Amino acid sequence: MNKSLLFAVACLSAATWTLGALAQTPPSAPAGAPPSTSVPPPGYGSSSDGPPAVTPFPITIVTSVEVLRSTRAGGLDIVRARGLVSSSGWQSPHLIPITRGEPVDGILDLIFQGVVPTAPAELGAFMPFEALLPVDTGHPYKGVRVRSGTNAIVLKTLPGYVEIAAPKEDCAKCRGKFFVAKGAQPPAGAPADGIVREADLPWTLRVIRPTDGLPSYAFDPNRLTLVLSEDNRIVDAAWD
Repeated sequence: MNKSLLFAVACLSAATWTLGALAQTPPSAPAGAPPSTSVPPPGYGSSSDGPPAVTPFPITIVTSVEVLRSTRAGGLDIVRARGLVSSSGWQSPHLIPITRGEPVDGILDLIFQGVVPTAPAELGAFMPFEALLPVDTGHPYKGVRVRSGTNAIVLKTLPGYVEIAAPKEDCAKCRGKFFVAKGAQPPAGAPADGIVREADLPWTLRVIRPTDGLPSYAFDPNRLTLVLSEDNRIVDAAWD
């Protein structure tokens, strides 16, 4: 899979805020305040003969948060968040503020989102995802928290930088391997590269065994579905 970096800048100004390639333009935000929380509605762009429907979701995992500070032209802080997503279908990375007014703890709380086609994604290597959010000088924030669909990272010093290690397993090559649930032991004689441990999969996981029903098939691009055989081999898998 082509691991090209998907990149967008969420711009804060007195006039507009643009969400990546979707170019959504909600009402302006006051100077120094986070932008509007408007996001593309579910099903945006869908039609009977048009492109696939897309909807915004928190990204799979955030791996770093950085705040850069400029003193030129009145000053500006730039929040830079990086993370990983489950497929190349993700687009338009952006940071959505969920803080209202001046926070009691001084932390600007953000959700790192993107838009993704509402269809299951084949297994593949994680894709890097990045977004920027400029914040005008004079803001009241002492730190920044960025949340993904599976984790959150807090930066308590501005400017500054914090990061975590990437997940051990992206499940790009899970098919045919033995699934080992938490607390269980792998089959005797199974090689280390022939097993997938639940403990190494830090996101929402749905395991479907041969005798399991399927009460719901609601779409979630951050949920990894594993279909197992009777001997616990992974016979099929997808992000759905």
